[in-house]
Parts: sequence; structure tokens; C-alpha cells
Amino acid sequence: MSGENFSDTRERILAAAAELLAQGGSEAMSTRAVGAAAGVQAPTLYRLFGDKQGLIDAVIAYGFERYLEDKKSLDPSPDPVDDLRRGWDLHVEFGLTHPSFYALMYGTVRPGEVPEAAARTFGVLIGMLERVARAGRLRLQVPKAAQMIQATSVGVTLSLITAPPEARDLDLSTGTRETVLAAVTTDPLPASASPLASHAIALEAALPEELHGFTAAEAALLREWLRRLMTAG
Repeated sequence: MSGENFSDTRERILAAAAELLAQGGSEAMSTRAVGAAAGVQAPTLYRLFGDKQGLIDAVIAYGFERYLEDKKSLDPSPDPVDDLRRGWDLHVEFGLTHPSFYALMYGTVRPGEVPEAAARTFGVLIGMLERVARAGRLRLQVPKAAQMIQATSVGVTLSLITAPPEARDLDLSTGTRETVLAAVTTDPLPASASPLASHAIALEAALPEELHGFTAAEAALLREWLRRLMTAG
């Protein structure tokens, strides 16, 4: 099998598996059904994916890639916190539009393992939050804020997916989103605030809990100076 044919066959199998998943959920995605839909024999499936779990992992990655394409299509706006809102809404929309994919991506996990594509998605969120921190509008450290947003957005989306379509309350998503953003971000700086104050807020937000190379007293003094600079101007 040439490199080109290998790639084409793999893509065809993943597309077939994704279609079966969308139509009938994970139960419909048997290796026999996938092989028949893709027009390949079982040995080809096992040669490309190893076993059924390998196929499932590849389909999860395939789903994450589709999600990342939508996520990366968001052009940054002047307001990084508003970008978080848009990112949250896109996340929920993807889950409701592709519920079987989403359930497989976020509802089927193995303890201690993070799919590579999931890590890349989390990296996109980290990048968005770093913009918020540089704007001086983040209350928490970037990783902790990212974990809070991811945990709540996934929980909300799975809750909406499991509800009957006619009973879904999208206000649940909006309300939870605003509650979480209020917990991790601040209001924009007033126009009278000095650039020095803005930089101090950004630096304070980016500082780790433990500053290596600093004594406890030095770290406390640095944080105190930053808090004073926040009110400068």
C-alpha cells in the first residue's frame, strides 16, 4: 500500500466510522460495520488501527480535529474575555451538533490518559487565557482558570446532550458561562488607569503560586509591590 493510498484508505475508514457514530452512536461503530461502510476487509482495519480501541482512539482524534478547525476559525477580537465567551458557545454548539462525537470525545475517558487532540484543544484555551492575562483581566493563574472553564463547559454540554431536545434550557449554558467568567476574569480597566497598573495586574495574574529562586518573604514583598502598582496612576 503506497503512502498516498494508506492515507486515503485511513481517511475513508475514519469518515465511515464518524458517519456510523453520528447515525447510531458508539454501538453502531463495530469493526464489521465500519469495514463494510468503508469497503475494506477486517485485516486492513487491524493493520491501520491495531484493534477496535485503536480505531476508537483514531475516531476521537478525528472528532477533535473537526472541533479544532472550528475553534481556530475564531479571529481574536479586541476583547479577549469576549473571545472566551465565543469559544464557550462554539464548544457547546459543537457538542449539540455532534452529540455522539462529543460523548465519545469527553464521555469516554481512561484514568490518567489525555488524548493528544484533547491536549491540543486545551492548549487553544490556554492561549486565549494568556491574552486575558496580558490584558490584566485574569484573577487566577492561567492553568487553573483553564481547568475551571473546561470542566464546567464540558459538564454543561453533556448535561444538555442528555436532556430531551424539547427540554433543553440553553440559559443553563449562558448562566454558567457568565458565572465562571466572573470568577476567573475582571472588568476592563478604566480609561484613567495607567499602563503601569495594567502591566502589574497582568504580571500578578501570571505569577505561579511558588516563585522558585525567591524566599517566602521576597515573594510576598513582590506581590505587595504589584498590588500597590495596580492602584497607581
